[in-house]
Amino acid sequence: GGVGSAAVQLGRAAGARVIAVVGGPAKARTAKALGADLVVDRRERDFVAAVKEATDGHGADVVFDPVGGEAYTGSTRCIAFEGRIVVVGFAAGQVPTPALNHALVKNYAILGLHWGLYNTHDPRAVRTAHDELTRLAEQGVLRPLVSARVPLASASDAVSRVAAGLSTGRIAVLGD
Repeated sequence: GGVGSAAVQLGRAAGARVIAVVGGPAKARTAKALGADLVVDRRERDFVAAVKEATDGHGADVVFDPVGGEAYTGSTRCIAFEGRIVVVGFAAGQVPTPALNHALVKNYAILGLHWGLYNTHDPRAVRTAHDELTRLAEQGVLRPLVSARVPLASASDAVSRVAAGLSTGRIAVLGD
């Protein structure tokens, strides 16, 4: 989706080895085209095993989780020692209830990231991030992915596609 496609590109820009976990072949193709080093379709393969294999058992140092539910639970099984799970949403519709004893035993951090709160609590961070993202886009490092442009009359259909996980990037709704 739009958030995941941005995460792949930002991870690459930061110099990370990016393992993208996706739902379906279209999203797999998109993640690979955006530069993911490894793409795992969670509908076809156990992503926990794939992450452990790809990292020689070390696990992921950072997990970016916009999905929640079973994806979050799996992330706790493949997070590295002193890793960090960044929770940014619950697209699966299930809000996880972290087992803090598990985080303690495996020594990982869980970070909630609600970007909208920065407008109130740290607007300077919003401006700084915007400037940096704009610079990266101008350099061609980031390419915002717009998978479809639809007229305003089709906005409800577009929202339904995003909610169902059927989009592979942002859907732009155009005014009349």
